[in-house]
Amino acid sequence: MLHDMKETISDIKTRRSCRKYTSQQVDEETLNTVLDAATYTPTGRGKQSPKMVVVQDPAVLAHLSKLNARIMDAKHDPMYGAPTAVIVFADKTWSTGHQDAALVMGTLMLAAHACGLASCWINRAKEMFELPEGAPYLAKWGLGDEYEGMGICILGYEAEGGTVAPKPRKDDYIIRD
Repeated sequence: MLHDMKETISDIKTRRSCRKYTSQQVDEETLNTVLDAATYTPTGRGKQSPKMVVVQDPAVLAHLSKLNARIMDAKHDPMYGAPTAVIVFADKTWSTGHQDAALVMGTLMLAAHACGLASCWINRAKEMFELPEGAPYLAKWGLGDEYEGMGICILGYEAEGGTVAPKPRKDDYIIRD
């Protein structure tokens, strides 16, 4: 049991956000393992309020990336060429909907790392699906007005130089009373 705990702690400490991906698509078995792990994320009262939408279609990914770039007024691909995106939606009607969805994002990234995948949390999901060009996706995916984007977890295989070394932990991160 202690060995497994050491692996978990190691995964937490060694996971990094990746900003450069190969074009190799995530295989179905690995993707399903990551997604399944995320369904075990703790949620308020066990409601399992978030929704995850998996996007691997290059045309849809390109369109979503353009919407995201427009919001941040960027010229680069804010999804860094990742071949898979898992968009996590929060239930706006549930008291812990946002917290639940944020924790799903964290679980996705840790599970991806444990499975040998690179990942990164991409912001602006809420704003993307509020745009006139983004809103139709909610209907396409069967999500009603009660859901809003929390984040986009991009997944794939790290290209050379995709991650950087961690920064030193700040001295006042933990305050004890």
